[in-house]
Amino acid sequence: MFPDPRFLVDAAGLSERLGAVTLLDLRPAEDFAVGHIEGARPLDLYGVSLNDSSEAPLNAFLAIFRTLFGARGVTTDKSVVIYDHESGERAARAVWLLAVLGHPEVRMLDGGTRAWTSAGRKLVRLESAPPPVDPAKAPPTAPPFKGSMNLDLLASRFEVHAAIGKKDSVIVDVRRDSEYFGTEKRASRVGTIPGAVHVFWREHIGTDGAFRPADEIRDLYASKGVTPDKTIIPVCQGGYRSASTFVALKSLGYPHVKNYVSSWGEWGNRDDSLIVVPQSP
Repeated sequence: MFPDPRFLVDAAGLSERLGAVTLLDLRPAEDFAVGHIEGARPLDLYGVSLNDSSEAPLNAFLAIFRTLFGARGVTTDKSVVIYDHESGERAARAVWLLAVLGHPEVRMLDGGTRAWTSAGRKLVRLESAPPPVDPAKAPPTAPPFKGSMNLDLLASRFEVHAAIGKKDSVIVDVRRDSEYFGTEKRASRVGTIPGAVHVFWREHIGTDGAFRPADEIRDLYASKGVTPDKTIIPVCQGGYRSASTFVALKSLGYPHVKNYVSSWGEWGNRDDSLIVVPQSP
């Protein structure tokens, strides 16, 4: 059991509350059409990323998500459950974003549709495309989602820079070995942030696509010096994979975890970023 399961729900827990929550499917539209959990609303946010975490672009970025979540009927007075095909990066990022925007109860279905079907529950098909909307009869646009912003869950490049070398902070690079060691180039510069520890995000995901047992995840991160007494900043390429690390650590009860919203898509494309290229073992 996770000591703080506020961001997770299993298939049995969702089944008990199905119909009482706003259910969002973060997979691509074609996957939703082939089979989704009944009552789910599609919301593919993949590709909506940020490459400048300074104040003005960050505020505009978050405003986009307030609009997108609002358009799917997300409100603060109803719990939200978000799922992917597994405990994946798409769902994790949406959970983290909605928490940043101030939703009081947003969870990820641990194991996603794989866990749902493994538990003997069915997915339903989208039998036909929605009919075209007559502009004259279109309903009014849903208002943007409104919540009390929680920016303590988010790190900008300024906070990342300030965390370098601090004993009470740990930057966790969750990317692939090839990205961390600089043999795979996904930005103008390669390498990692000075002092960052490397824990590939899928190390806390089991072969079934769900989170590994809490004790195993705790031991994994503690062995790299990622402990609850520190402020933890996960980093990937665009804040997706690092959001999975955010959910894992928050579920373990880590009080101070901040996902780097722009990650290497920003850090690796700036000339003024501090970067090191680790020696490959």
